[in-house]
Amino acid sequence: MADAVRRIEEDDLVALELPFAPESASVARQRLVEWMRRLDTCDKHRDDARLVVSELVANAVRHAHPLADGTMQVAWVAGATSLDIAVTDGGALSTPERRDAGVSDLAGRGLYIVETLASRWWVESTRSRTTVHAVLEFA
Repeated sequence: MADAVRRIEEDDLVALELPFAPESASVARQRLVEWMRRLDTCDKHRDDARLVVSELVANAVRHAHPLADGTMQVAWVAGATSLDIAVTDGGALSTPERRDAGVSDLAGRGLYIVETLASRWWVESTRSRTTVHAVLEFA
């Protein structure tokens, strides 16, 4: 899978083009945690970011379509005291929204987890793509 990953890095922005597959969550988690270690972030911040990127990638694969070239884009950018994580896919028939999953439900908690860990999250959509952003505050 490493050959299928293209990485673009400028200053505090990292962008990955990953296969539209469940395994891409693992690649995104690994790259994000490595990057955050280089920035000397604490374990809790790395753990929160790892969980958020994993949920966003999993939701894209489960509920959306790939981009036209069969991939998804995963990006993050550091602010002074925050981290903006974004996952872009080819869109879906519905807009991502948080659900209230029941106690016995096996799925449906992804965006609830994101909403709990992130200070804010939002969706940007066009006809051909959807990007879900989540901002984690580290102050």
